[in-house]
Amino acid sequence: MSIAKQFMKAARIRVLPVMLIPVALGALGAFVWDGKLNLWLLLLTLIGSGAVHLFSNMINDLWDYYNGTDDAAHKTEGAISTNSGFLTKGTWQLRTFAAVTWGLFALAAVCGIILSFISGWTVLVFGVLGALLAYFYVAPPIKFGYRGKGYSEVAILLSFGILPVAGAYYVQVSELDYRALMLSLPIGLLTTLILFNHHFLHWQADKQAGKKTLVVVWGERRALVFSRWLLALAYLSLIACILAGALPFYAIIALPTAWPLYLVYGRLKEKNESVAYLPLMGASLQATIRCGLILIIVLIVQGLI
Repeated sequence: MSIAKQFMKAARIRVLPVMLIPVALGALGAFVWDGKLNLWLLLLTLIGSGAVHLFSNMINDLWDYYNGTDDAAHKTEGAISTNSGFLTKGTWQLRTFAAVTWGLFALAAVCGIILSFISGWTVLVFGVLGALLAYFYVAPPIKFGYRGKGYSEVAILLSFGILPVAGAYYVQVSELDYRALMLSLPIGLLTTLILFNHHFLHWQADKQAGKKTLVVVWGERRALVFSRWLLALAYLSLIACILAGALPFYAIIALPTAWPLYLVYGRLKEKNESVAYLPLMGASLQATIRCGLILIIVLIVQGLI
């Protein structure tokens, strides 16, 4: 495997669209509502946001490895590990993995500093909040992803919804707008759903390692009920965006992206083998990306007509 392919696997680059889409939505909000869109600023925002997302993926792997969660996932029968496996399998040395991880953080920091000089110091507030959420998701002493009280879900909504959408909008116009907050909710809630659903794949291993996700705390049945409600809330927030003027009326065409995911829920029982949740994960990711791309197209059309 080439170094580039190793990096893409270690950083889990295939899920990068869940960060790039909200950034694009925020910038397009500025284009539609304020008639402003600096493509160079957008490119720098995409690079910085993408780097902090990959940093988040790798720092989570690093601390899950330290905390024993990854090892438990590999040893627990039936559990499906979602980490890169580079540390548990010895593909990379710990020092190499850490160096690449912090290199991504440095890249994100440089982008944030440059943008703050251009668009205002508030950009750093968005960046620092995002970095803190990424680091302390599994890092001590906070480790809020292990506490099972909904902290991690709120953090994901902030990290993949409110902060990138509002931050990208602010970079373009140096102001805040309630419509950016509204626009962040559909994509933010759908991404929260992805991260929530992925806990089903290895919740027994998480329980063994002391990682108290909501799936561990509530159990499968209650967690599946919440998952369905989270899906409904995401698409209801899309309708709310239309009513609030954050999206045009024809953004309603994004609603059918929920249907394939809804069908997957119908095939699940109250208790399932871990492998049964793989289609749920795949459908969650597809719904998020498809809905996000449709909203991007909708905003481009609205900005041009």
